[in-house]
Amino acid sequence: MTWAWSLCYRLSPSPKEVSIVKELRINEWIRAKEVLLIGENGERVGVVPVRQAIQMARERSLDLVEVAPTAAPPVCRILDYGRYKFEQAKKEREARKTRKASLLREVRLRPRIDSHDLESKTRLIERLLGEGDKVKVTVFFRGREITRPELGKRILQQVLTDLKDKAVVDQPLVVEEKSLSLFFSPAKTIVKKATSEVTSAQAKDK
Repeated sequence: MTWAWSLCYRLSPSPKEVSIVKELRINEWIRAKEVLLIGENGERVGVVPVRQAIQMARERSLDLVEVAPTAAPPVCRILDYGRYKFEQAKKEREARKTRKASLLREVRLRPRIDSHDLESKTRLIERLLGEGDKVKVTVFFRGREITRPELGKRILQQVLTDLKDKAVVDQPLVVEEKSLSLFFSPAKTIVKKATSEVTSAQAKDK
């Protein structure tokens, strides 16, 4: 009897991985002697001595912020740095709320799976990819099956062929003691199609 099942892993970031607003050099911390100055309304002022730029910012009760340190000369902008950091942090929080947690699904197969079951599992993989998830396809060997790795490779090659327009392979074949695995990511076209279908369904519900 052939068999396969899917497992689901959540790949959401740990607290240590949460990004923070990058600190920029401001005012006297800016090391350059001259900077390309951008005004508080986004207008290009031109190249001016950094001390003059700091003075211009202070006259407006604002900060001189180095926004492009690697440019020649560095690009600085007059703005309220505290407000800038607050707005950037707010944008990151909003982005995390709307960001879908990435899922890694696993579909397990046996090397002697029949063609009908393989077609069924390939449709399952295609559906998971269409939902935007990554899929690990693993062929497990039992007993003396391990002496016939070509059977597993043949299965994975068939899956790869059937999904050639719907998935991309993330990394080379993973060979372990009793298994062979391939990692698939959804092709951009299938993700766009799935997104379009969801949008259409939501529109019909309104």
